[in-house]
Amino acid sequence: MEIDSQNVERWNRVEISLNGPQVGNPFLEVSLEADFTFKQREISVRGFYDGNGVYKIRFMPDEPGQWSFMTRSNQGELDNLKGNFTCVEASGTNHGPVRVSNDTHFAFEDGKPFYPFGTTSYVWNHQSEELQKETILTLNESPFNKIRMCVFPKYYEYNTAEPALYPFVGEQKKLYSGTFDFTDWMVKESGFDFERFNPQFFQKLEQQIDILQKLGIEVDLILFHPYDHWGFASMGKENDLRYLKYIIARLGSFRNIWWSMANEYDLMDLAQQKKKDAWDELIQCVVDEDSYQHPISIHNWHNPPVHAVNNSHWYDHTKENISHVSIQHDNLFFVPKWHETYKKPILIDECRYEGNINNGWGNMNGKKMVQQFWEGVCRGAYVTHGETYLNENNIVWWSHGGKLIGESPERIRFLRKLIEEGGPKRLSPLGAESSHWEVAAGISDDSYVLIYFGDSQPIFKVFEFLPEGAEFQGDLIDTWNMTITPLEKAVTNQTRIDLPGQPYMALRLIRK
Repeated sequence: MEIDSQNVERWNRVEISLNGPQVGNPFLEVSLEADFTFKQREISVRGFYDGNGVYKIRFMPDEPGQWSFMTRSNQGELDNLKGNFTCVEASGTNHGPVRVSNDTHFAFEDGKPFYPFGTTSYVWNHQSEELQKETILTLNESPFNKIRMCVFPKYYEYNTAEPALYPFVGEQKKLYSGTFDFTDWMVKESGFDFERFNPQFFQKLEQQIDILQKLGIEVDLILFHPYDHWGFASMGKENDLRYLKYIIARLGSFRNIWWSMANEYDLMDLAQQKKKDAWDELIQCVVDEDSYQHPISIHNWHNPPVHAVNNSHWYDHTKENISHVSIQHDNLFFVPKWHETYKKPILIDECRYEGNINNGWGNMNGKKMVQQFWEGVCRGAYVTHGETYLNENNIVWWSHGGKLIGESPERIRFLRKLIEEGGPKRLSPLGAESSHWEVAAGISDDSYVLIYFGDSQPIFKVFEFLPEGAEFQGDLIDTWNMTITPLEKAVTNQTRIDLPGQPYMALRLIRK
């Protein structure tokens, strides 16, 4: 038995390696668990087979002090093995996993606020080594602290190349038409053995997630998606559950993991891959297996009419196993209603993409993307970025990673800096000013107000929702040109504030 370290930082992981049987199918025939004990607490986690006769158990301790463990297995050489290690205090940028905070926001475990400013690059992890390195360099220089990415490879427009590694033993056999309709995703015969994982695939994924952790990026890991021609979207319940248990055993101890059950889960029903009523059991499996209770969500394809808050196509986000609401929608006006309905953080994880492709969801301009971020913040929600510009090599950030070339990332960085500087900002909408034309948000003690005018261009504004008798220092913010200009006089309720009469302006008011 090997323990990778006898001194483990709080919220880092300890890894225990054991030698065991290789005969038969270890993924099916060998059970391995361990009980970790600290004082009166006991936490059980599942181990996993990592190939070549090596079994591993990973654990993320959350309290400093002496921990002990004991294994349980149906194989004698893996059973009743004991050990211990010391958990020391966290240091540097280690603030622990992200949790829901103040009902509709997020914070790290140590209390430090976390404001998701995310991006989407679904299968960057399945590209060439050279392109992966370029993506990592780009993310390191980007404003993004969260990324949506898939476990499984993706078959869709601009992304039809086979990956270098597959999650299961076997090979791709299906002949496909390239039409990208539902029938293309209905695999009749798979060349993969869903009872045998490919450890090399998951080892590579772990390396990529570890790199992102070092960059300070949370990984919103998409566990299922419909864009498939390998059979991974339609493995059947037994194989789905085995896959979930395996990947959580491997990745649950990574502190920067979030679980996204699916991208466009309702499309999987239409593609005859997974029925809508299957999701409750799959979600419950994740909750039961994840000893650390990472954030968990599920993402929709179908949108309700513009006048509706919800419809039957959406998963019921009020269910207690869902930590936050992950929505595909480009109308942020409904965010306050969604807060009222779900009483959870709202992430607009897809609001269309900045780009120039043929598809309507992928040709929004940079100004509109920035507007979506500002509206999201001022309605008390968080927005996720995506970019779909074509180049001569058909390398599209939204799918492959590579380089960001759009106009929005630098403006998103500017907004993130505004929100992160100073004290915690648990913004919620100020109802009287939350309209289609302008949005305002404040914190509960009335000490901070942020107003965004979007593409409106007033030459002056008078506010009537400020506390009577309170004075504010005001700043005029040009959200596109990224400038901040202090107002010359203090702002009170009913004060006339002169504005430049141009779009994409905002006001920041800080109580004196």
